[in-house]
Amino acid sequence: MTSAPMGKVTRLVPHGEEVVDGRRLRSERSRVQIVAAMRAVIEGGNMDPNATSVAEAAGVSIRTVFRHFEEMDSLYRELNAQLEAEILPMVMTQFEARDWQGRALEVVTRRARIYERLMPFKTAAHARRFQSEYLMDAHRRFLALERAALQAILPPEVRSNPALFAAFEMVTGFQSWQRLRQDQNLEPEDAEAAMRFAVERLLGL
Repeated sequence: MTSAPMGKVTRLVPHGEEVVDGRRLRSERSRVQIVAAMRAVIEGGNMDPNATSVAEAAGVSIRTVFRHFEEMDSLYRELNAQLEAEILPMVMTQFEARDWQGRALEVVTRRARIYERLMPFKTAAHARRFQSEYLMDAHRRFLALERAALQAILPPEVRSNPALFAAFEMVTGFQSWQRLRQDQNLEPEDAEAAMRFAVERLLGL
């Protein structure tokens, strides 16, 4: 059997496949870059980003943005998936308290951290959800998950009292956090203290 001449490298991957793989990697990098730009634009204070602002932030053309994301909803979908993956560990953390009262207070701390992370993105989504079926569905799903989380820790006497449960859901909801942080200009720790105070008084703790 004749060995390959010295100084030459035997090609194991056909040249065409290398070209395809290179294009795929560049395409994936562009996609990641666009999502990161969308996130940066919103975190920078633009609550109604469009393809032009995202393209400028990503350093790509509008055509490139729409090649990866046919419309803004698909870009929001990708960003939401990224955010959900980030907050999932916080959502799934086991409660330390053994009684429901302690867990109710843990919910306040947990939601304060989650809401603070999500606030710019939920604010941006709120501005568009009345024109977007996807964002409206995502909003309703978020509310349903929040409600289910409360039902899992609160006792029957609270769950069976419509007014009490609705009040608890309201004071621990994102809109309350948004009002405390954005409208009342409270710092995160002060907003959390206000939410905790409301829960303690509401539940007689």
